[in-house]
Amino acid sequence: MNSHPLRSPGPQDSNAWLLVFAAWVIATTATLAVLFFGEVMNYPICTLCWYQRIFMMPLAVILPLGLFPFDPRVVRYALPLAVIGSLIAVFHQLLVMGIIPESIKPCTQGVPCSVTVVTWFGFLTIPLLSVLAFLTIAALLLAARYRSSR
Repeated sequence: MNSHPLRSPGPQDSNAWLLVFAAWVIATTATLAVLFFGEVMNYPICTLCWYQRIFMMPLAVILPLGLFPFDPRVVRYALPLAVIGSLIAVFHQLLVMGIIPESIKPCTQGVPCSVTVVTWFGFLTIPLLSVLAFLTIAALLLAARYRSSR
C-alpha cells in the first residue's frame, strides 16, 4: 500500500524537487543542443547518437511532469532512461577513444561513430558531453530518490 500521496510535503521534498529540476535543466539543454547541432549546424548524426537521442529527449518531457506538483515517483520512470543512455554514451565514448575494437563497431553504414566532428578545448567532444549529461542526470535522480525516501 502506497501512502505517499497522503503525506504532506516536507523540506526533503523541496531538496528532491531541486535535484529533479536540475536534471530536467540538463536534459533540456542537451536536447536543445543536439537539435541545434543536427538541424542548424547540419553535423552528421551517427547511429549511436540517434540511440542517445532516443533516451535523452523523453527525459526533457517526463521530468517536468513530476515537478508540478512534485511527484517523487518520476524518478522511477526517468532513471532507467538515464542509465541506459549512460551505457550507450559510455560505449560511444570508448569507441571514439579507440578502446572498443573496430570489429564490434555498430556504425557500419552512413556516418562512422568513431569520427569526432567537434572538439572544444582540445578534449571536449559531443560523445563526452553526452556521457557527462547522462551520468549527471542519473546521479541527480538517485540523489532525489534518496532525499525523498528519508
